[in-house]
Amino acid sequence: MKHYPFLNLALTNEPMMEELKEAACSVIESGRYINGEQCRLFEQEIAQLCQVKHCVAVSNGLDALRLIIRAYKELGVLHNDEKIIVPANTYVASVLAVSDNGLNATLCDIRNDTMNLDSHGIESLLSPSVKAIMPVHLYGTPCWDEPLMSMARHYNLTIIEDNAQAIGAKSHIPGLNGTYMTGGLGHAAAVSFYPTKNLGALGDAGAVLTNDEKLASTVRAIANYGSDYRYHNIYLGLNCRMDEIQAAMLRVSLRHLPAEIERRNAVASAYCEHISNPLVTTPHIFEETTQVWHQFVVRVKTRDHFRDYLKQNGVDTDIHYATPPHLQPCYRQFKSYKLPKTTALANEVVSLPIAHPITVQDAIEIAQIINDYQV
Repeated sequence: MKHYPFLNLALTNEPMMEELKEAACSVIESGRYINGEQCRLFEQEIAQLCQVKHCVAVSNGLDALRLIIRAYKELGVLHNDEKIIVPANTYVASVLAVSDNGLNATLCDIRNDTMNLDSHGIESLLSPSVKAIMPVHLYGTPCWDEPLMSMARHYNLTIIEDNAQAIGAKSHIPGLNGTYMTGGLGHAAAVSFYPTKNLGALGDAGAVLTNDEKLASTVRAIANYGSDYRYHNIYLGLNCRMDEIQAAMLRVSLRHLPAEIERRNAVASAYCEHISNPLVTTPHIFEETTQVWHQFVVRVKTRDHFRDYLKQNGVDTDIHYATPPHLQPCYRQFKSYKLPKTTALANEVVSLPIAHPITVQDAIEIAQIINDYQV
């Protein structure tokens, strides 16, 4: 029986293996392992990709979000106990970054077609204490539309993108800066380069993106012990720097990103074209955008039975995410939230294999296995 792995990072990185080894050796031989040339070049390349002026390479995606909010507090844009609207369907890190900074997350339900924040539900959540919105481009689908942009401008709300899963994605309408790439749509954005991401490091890594020079310099200082220059600490800072090895690994992966996005789109299209089982709902392909398919997430009401069936037929799966933030034990204060679309989604989502080395032919074969599924 053929096996379809959900994720095997050794196989994922195999096409780049010699380039990665060469890049690692180059850093080792350089003798510079923190705040060196690789990070500087990587920042330039990511800023160019996402169409922003500034990129600050940091330790991971959660730290990137934390640093943005912390920097906005230092700049007087955000304050303790103010609120940030966050989609209810997201990884818990989106919410942790808010609460860790002494602010409060206000959870907004989602759209069924995008599985992202429903911008039409934002206005009813607004109050004088709401100062920002955090659109999350979940699974690699841009979360951006005209109502969201209009409300940001009308109510003077700061837009902090969680772009952890959508590097290289493109919106169908321009953002606040007139550009289209996720990460450059709002005022600031956080990116994760966790090894499982489409653009993944060989360890933890992340980045902050912005067109705001003051925000970028504040983030950079906070991430480096709060110092604006050596031994001069203007903030009670942190140690959230990306190291040179990870920057070098990411620069290699970045060269392969366009081909990886193209491959994932082909696999996603094959799934959507060939899955015809009425028990399985496939995600929506938005022709006017560029989706990057960090995950390919279907909905099945009999999830456990479905996953067992696929496993028996050689298909590995995963769940992203079984427990939304408002039902997590650490956020008991959210338990009373009525978020019917998010709750229903969390009970039904199944992620199918899409990472390399899954091919279009694999997707067609998996689709046939899915079409034979019965309750």
